[in-house]
Amino acid sequence: MPPTIYTAFTSEAKVNEETLEGLQAIEYKAVKNRHDVGAVGTDERIAVYFGLKLVSGTLRVASASPTLDGLLAGNTAFSLAVTLRHGDTTRNVTFDQVYLDEKHFGLGTETHGETVYTFTATRVREE
Repeated sequence: MPPTIYTAFTSEAKVNEETLEGLQAIEYKAVKNRHDVGAVGTDERIAVYFGLKLVSGTLRVASASPTLDGLLAGNTAFSLAVTLRHGDTTRNVTFDQVYLDEKHFGLGTETHGETVYTFTATRVREE
């Protein structure tokens, strides 16, 4: 079965149920804290145990987002729900208890301004 190619044009993101206008891109990663257990007297791993899972990402917005600016200034937690679409196929990605960490703004010749917001979340759920 070929992979589904989601398009940014038809996908959307919502911050606390409010559509995030001007979203250009979203990137995220979930990293598990993993520890290897080695056997005494050998260089082989005999077990693995897992700890904390860290979720982080970026939101790239055309010009700026007053909603995200307010959440960043207030150190306020929010929910982020992204619906990825390709034709009739959808995939929902939900981030719980999201906090914004940083904001970067850039403006180049012959282009529009763009703000990149970095975030962390307690968890990400993909359905």
